[in-house]
Amino acid sequence: MLKNIQEWILLLSIFGILILLGNWLNYEIVPLSAIPGMIVLIGIALLGLVIQKMLPINLPTVAYVAIIGILISMPWMPGSERIVEWTSQIELLATTTPILAYAGISIGRSWADFAKLGWRTIIVASFVLLGTFLGSALIAEIILRVQGII
Repeated sequence: MLKNIQEWILLLSIFGILILLGNWLNYEIVPLSAIPGMIVLIGIALLGLVIQKMLPINLPTVAYVAIIGILISMPWMPGSERIVEWTSQIELLATTTPILAYAGISIGRSWADFAKLGWRTIIVASFVLLGTFLGSALIAEIILRVQGII
């Protein structure tokens, strides 16, 4: 378990650094002001990973992380105002970029397994990705026009 925790800390620290960098470059939030929020988010994720491994209940790690995050940010929880203040310095999109990149790398390592499913699967997956992208772009275009932003 200790080896897992060390690996998780290393991985979460790498993600944290990348998130702080993306937060700084894209949203001009100075990393020094965002570090406390990043430490809180890393702590929540680490605690969720540990709890998921220790409890016999078979729930996904994301459920434990979400429950912990919700509980510590509730207004009746001591220190919740400070936690909300710190984590508000981290933009959501800055967190998704490194995580999605990691997911893409993980999927990319198993392209051979994916290719074994056959050429039809690759075509269907390509159309699904294209449809999702175009659908999202169309919805965004409509909403932005209705709001008068573009």
